[in-house]
Amino acid sequence: MKHRILFVIAFQWFRDEEYAAPKAMLEEAGFQVITASTAVGTAIGKFGMETTVDIEYSDASAADYEAIVFIGGPGSPGYWDDPVAHRLLRSAAASDKIVAGICSGCVTLAKAGVLKNRRATVWPGDADVFRPLVGKYTASACERDGLFVTAHGPDAADQFGRALVELLT
Repeated sequence: MKHRILFVIAFQWFRDEEYAAPKAMLEEAGFQVITASTAVGTAIGKFGMETTVDIEYSDASAADYEAIVFIGGPGSPGYWDDPVAHRLLRSAAASDKIVAGICSGCVTLAKAGVLKNRRATVWPGDADVFRPLVGKYTASACERDGLFVTAHGPDAADQFGRALVELLT
C-alpha cells in the first residue's frame, strides 16, 4: 500500500503551483496524495487549474495519513479560524505526523496552535497575523522544524515539495 498524504485546499482559489508541484514530487516518490476540501468535486485554482477533490476535509482523520498539508491561495483563509481544520492539525501533531503548510495555508497551522514553539515562515503579507502565533518567524523561503514544514509562497513550491519528500523518505 502506498503511503498517503492529505492535501487540504480551498474549493475555489487554491494556489495552483503550490498544489501541483509538491503533489507531483510526492507522487513521483511513490506517495499517494489525497485531496480534501470543503466539498467533493472539481476544485478551481486561482489561475484556473482544475483538480478532483477526493474527500471532504471534515471526514479526514489524521490517523489515516503520514502528513497533513495545507495549501495556500486566496481561498485558504477560509480555514484560518476553522475548528475542524484545527482539530485535524492538532491530532496530526499529537500523533507525530508531518504537518505542513505553504503560503497563507501556514496561518491555519499557526492559528491551530501547532507552531507555537516552532521556527516557521509564511507569505509575507500574512506575517503580522502569523508572527505572534509561532515560536520564531524566520521569513525564509522554506522552513523545517522537526516534523513541521512551512513555506512562504508559490516561488517556494518546489523547495516545499522537496522538503516533504525528504522528510517522508
